[in-house]
Amino acid sequence: MSLNHIRPWRNIYRRKSRQIMVGNVPVGGDAPITVQTMTNTLTTDVRGTIAQVQAAAEAGADIVRISVPDQASSKALKEIVAESPVPIVADIHFHYKRGIEAAEAGAACLRINPGNIGDEARVREVIKAARDHNCSIRIGVNAGSLEKHLLEKYGEPCPDAMVESGLDHIKILQDNDFHEFKISCKASDVFMAAAAYQLLADATDAPIHLGITEAGGLMSGTIKSAIGMGNLLWNGIGDTIRVSLSADPVEEVKVGYDILKSLGLRHRGVNIISCPSCARQGFDVIKTVEALEKRLEHIKTPMSLSIIGCVVNGPGEALMTDVGFTGGGAGSGMVYLAGAQSHKLGNDGMIEHIVEQVERRAEAIEAEAAKEAAE
Repeated sequence: MSLNHIRPWRNIYRRKSRQIMVGNVPVGGDAPITVQTMTNTLTTDVRGTIAQVQAAAEAGADIVRISVPDQASSKALKEIVAESPVPIVADIHFHYKRGIEAAEAGAACLRINPGNIGDEARVREVIKAARDHNCSIRIGVNAGSLEKHLLEKYGEPCPDAMVESGLDHIKILQDNDFHEFKISCKASDVFMAAAAYQLLADATDAPIHLGITEAGGLMSGTIKSAIGMGNLLWNGIGDTIRVSLSADPVEEVKVGYDILKSLGLRHRGVNIISCPSCARQGFDVIKTVEALEKRLEHIKTPMSLSIIGCVVNGPGEALMTDVGFTGGGAGSGMVYLAGAQSHKLGNDGMIEHIVEQVERRAEAIEAEAAKEAAE
């Protein structure tokens, strides 16, 4: 019996959308919500960009976007795509020929911005290139670059203007019998973005790419993204996400997964449940969690670990996690395995021992999954 059956208040009913393919990754429909990031190296720095793509993929990125601002970047993209372990989205602005070149270079998807890609004739040429090279397209509306006529009509960037821009470009794609597209309506203002996405979700069945654009640094950007995207995801809106941070792209991937994990929408790696610590703690909780987060980064298997400083909440939390440690007295605590009390452990060797227990549990979970798949 699933937790969602036992606890119906945990259910999130995702909006029904069409499914498209970004390379070999399905987006929309009943596919898992994908996590994206974007490189911040010069695209012409082929080795540096490939290294960043690989690091993002290792952290769990399903799709990586790369800016293609000039012809030299288009040429570099072909080399990057050839070595990328995940589908590449080419980010196209201002010059429609970059979109054509990116499709020819092997991009899995072209991101075009309605506010600066050019007139309908140019969009049609990009559509033809996408069709000829089996690319999908993302219509990427941004509050900061809306079309002039929409700004004149509405007076300023607003949700209605953003959605009208997106729907106008959906019509262009559909009029050209192109349906392999997704759409985003991003703004740096959380309220504007959320309102635009809610309107968009009611207006189209296209897969929706979520993001709070230009969200800020690691801390502030994480908070804004969690509030904005978390609210939308909670309401079933969103098929793929990108957390926009002024930080290493790997951090964007980590935050993206943490947002999805907090809502039970995606699971990857170890979910650490830990207390903020207080005078009751039987060991240094903060330093222990910091160490375990680094030591357990290599675990990809979805599982839970509770690290609680004392017996007030520790035993209860441990009953619901794969591995748990609860602080006690006299320099030792209790280890829980699969929700059951297992054995005492001294604080001195706790980190090494917990890492070992998590690795063993991950192996057991993987073995059980493989067995079920074979039956």
